[in-house]
Amino acid sequence: MDHLKQQRGEKVILVSVSVQMLEDLDAEEFHLLAQSAGAEILEHVHAQRIRPDAKLFIGSGKAEEIAALAEQHEADLVIFDHALTPAQARNLEKIMHCRVVDRTELILDIFAQRARTYEGKLQVELAQLQHLSSRLIRSRGDLDSQKGGIGLRGPGETVLETDRRLLRIRMGQLKAKIEKVKQTRTQGRVARQKAAVPTVSLVGYTNAGKSTLFNILADSDVYAADQLFATLDPTLRRLNWDGIGNLVLADTVGFVRNLSHSLVESFKATLEETVEATLLLHVIDSSSPDMLEQIEAVEKVLKEIGADVPVLQVYNKIDATGEQAKIIYTAPHQPGRVYISAHTQQGLDLLRQAVHECLMGNIQSFELNLKPAYGKLRNQLYELNVIQSEQYDDQGNLHLHVIMAPHKLEQLIKQAHLPISEILGDRASLFQKPLEEFEIKD
Repeated sequence: MDHLKQQRGEKVILVSVSVQMLEDLDAEEFHLLAQSAGAEILEHVHAQRIRPDAKLFIGSGKAEEIAALAEQHEADLVIFDHALTPAQARNLEKIMHCRVVDRTELILDIFAQRARTYEGKLQVELAQLQHLSSRLIRSRGDLDSQKGGIGLRGPGETVLETDRRLLRIRMGQLKAKIEKVKQTRTQGRVARQKAAVPTVSLVGYTNAGKSTLFNILADSDVYAADQLFATLDPTLRRLNWDGIGNLVLADTVGFVRNLSHSLVESFKATLEETVEATLLLHVIDSSSPDMLEQIEAVEKVLKEIGADVPVLQVYNKIDATGEQAKIIYTAPHQPGRVYISAHTQQGLDLLRQAVHECLMGNIQSFELNLKPAYGKLRNQLYELNVIQSEQYDDQGNLHLHVIMAPHKLEQLIKQAHLPISEILGDRASLFQKPLEEFEIKD
């Protein structure tokens, strides 16, 4: 395909098939997926079937109808919103005289365009090779001269022209490289765990607003746009969170319904930041008419990758729904849902409070009495931004009013080897395991 055609976008016909025995997919979402791949959409054909046809997936009459449309519009390819078997794709190409790709190939093409990091490119190529390995026979037909295009970006037609032995070698090389990246990630994760640095990972359906929220919370500049799979590569940022201290915030690839198992497997190295997280922020597009189905799709993928991690549901885009910013508690001091707008920044203080409570437990008010020698503890409390007021008495002692999680305060006092009963007075009895008293050394 010449460069001009790639710039203009390939002419495509979309085919959405409602099959009673398969999950119904969102036709509008399919349309957006094709647009995200850069397609110039000519027609969107809809069909219904009780069960898929073994030879063509759709009926022969509907296949001939689409073939006529393809010839009339001089379409470059036809995209199906379901997974096709290699045989079905080949049979459809013979009838339609143009390339035919399925939903998985479409998503892979978007991934190939959006991958920016070394790891992301490795994972995209591996996923493409795994998908194309069963379709090598297609390179023996009359499509050898075609290059690039939706479903063929990344490794491209050169892979289809290799034999299975060379393909297995390349896939083995990619898996080895991804394993090295995985080991590097694991080392960083272990170091964070030893330093007691929690990880908060943003997950959610694609285009739910994860990257926009990530940019605000982390003061970052990750690419964010109103499109499906705007970002693909995982991004980690270390930041200081009021009342918690250092934590790592992770942005991950968005999920989508009917995501094939092979894609999930290929991106497990990226999704490990989700599996190993301390807390998941499940960002939900509360303005979407398919909100419940999108929540179900995300929960399905989380279950598939084994992400047994506490989840805080973040209902985003309340500026579009008219809802108020609020926190919904499932139990005392256990936030279950928080309603915000990343676009207008409504409710972000509530989100920070909810994350604080999820990670640190209930927040309480304390009056602390610090001697002049306890200045290090005062500095740590200021770094956490938990001091509400302070006052000195005639003896130079400092009286602080702080709001924070009890066990975090206990941890700080213990690390400083300070006498808890002297600092907290009667409130010291709140802790189940009182700290050992230490004398302050000059």
